[in-house]
Amino acid sequence: MATPLVAPTVTVIGGGLAGCEAAWQSARRDVPVRLFDMKPHRFSPAHESPHLAELVCSNSLRSNDPHNAVGLLKEELRRLDSLIMRAADATAVPAGKALAVDRNRFAATITAAIEDHPLISVERKEITELAEPQPGNVVVLATGPLTSEPLAASLALLTGSKRLFFYDAIAPIVHHESLNLDVVYQKSRYEDGPGDYLNCPLDRDDYQRFITELGDATCMPLHDFEDIHYFEGCLPIEVIRSRGDDTLRFGPMKPVGLEDPRTGHTPYAVVQLRKENRQGTLYNLVGFQTKLTYPEQQRVFRLIPGLERAEFARYGSIHRNTFICAPEVLLPTLQVRQRPDLLISGQLSGVEGYVESTAMGLVAGINAARLVRGRPLLQPPPATALGALISHLRDSDPRYFQPSNVNFGLFPPWPKKVPRRLRGAVRAEQALQALDAWKAALEDAHSEGSGSC
Repeated sequence: MATPLVAPTVTVIGGGLAGCEAAWQSARRDVPVRLFDMKPHRFSPAHESPHLAELVCSNSLRSNDPHNAVGLLKEELRRLDSLIMRAADATAVPAGKALAVDRNRFAATITAAIEDHPLISVERKEITELAEPQPGNVVVLATGPLTSEPLAASLALLTGSKRLFFYDAIAPIVHHESLNLDVVYQKSRYEDGPGDYLNCPLDRDDYQRFITELGDATCMPLHDFEDIHYFEGCLPIEVIRSRGDDTLRFGPMKPVGLEDPRTGHTPYAVVQLRKENRQGTLYNLVGFQTKLTYPEQQRVFRLIPGLERAEFARYGSIHRNTFICAPEVLLPTLQVRQRPDLLISGQLSGVEGYVESTAMGLVAGINAARLVRGRPLLQPPPATALGALISHLRDSDPRYFQPSNVNFGLFPPWPKKVPRRLRGAVRAEQALQALDAWKAALEDAHSEGSGSC
């Protein structure tokens, strides 16, 4: 049975990056926190250290350049006193323009900070089900991509089993402005008029060149803790291609019903692109989930007519990952619609990456503390990297929702044309101005008391 909670308290389930950040942010706001982590009594297939905030895969937190989306997100977190960023900066190792850490010192630093905080109680115990709501208590669920089966089953009672997923099958996403619109045409299958899809036409030679290079391309190896069971309806394109030269042409690259309106002819094969966001700045390569390495995806997919200069906002992947259908399950405050005392953060909420998980932990921790104290809950400004991630969770089409890293395609559209070479700098300037104004407004209103953000 789940452990009873003590009011008024924030209870955080999960001691990874998101859970530790959520606990830290709530405690900073003078709210007692109980942080549950099942290690060292039980380890997931990916974990081996008793420390909190253990990095499972890479020790890199990616770019540290604020003119890059993830670098900008780091800077926003620093300005909001992120524990994870404080520890990362303190334990950094040389990695060029990236922020990489000594993973053991990094985890030990965070563990010490959490365990030494007078308002945080760390309880080394596995939680296998969500307790019933109790007055004065707020729960932050931050159990990550390898959430245990019993706890996932308990969560599914709230979300519905169709809104809880257990692995990613992600197709690449490209920036619309990088498409060759002299080649790409707009049409939905079998429909007259322009339709909702963009289409990249391939003739026989284009198709043969593409499948040859695809067959020779290098794939990412599985992690030791992964045991992916592909569904026949969602196979990696390289697996489909391995079954014969024409399998893609009768599968995700089927041209039937997609006549090119400029020629009146049906191409030999077609790659369809589906709008990924409301603004139409990002497009998804339909059916192109893949295990190719990132450099190989760029090389091979740029062989497709219309994608010769494609810029990728997200590369494709397939890996084990528990996450919810955020557009249908979560409010923009990260509360579960069906149960407002429960917030979901980290990768479980529908983001990808160490820094993104930390960011959702920070937002959840701030709002959990405010909820305990009866204050209005907050959303970061949409012009910020934090706000862009919230927009992804809120505004994505639930039929096609997949986790995402932060990228500039998630930000609001440009109101006027900005030269490409200046866009990173302009985004960073606008985002940090918006963040600082938001932070100052909170402090001026004394919204957070002595622990204001």
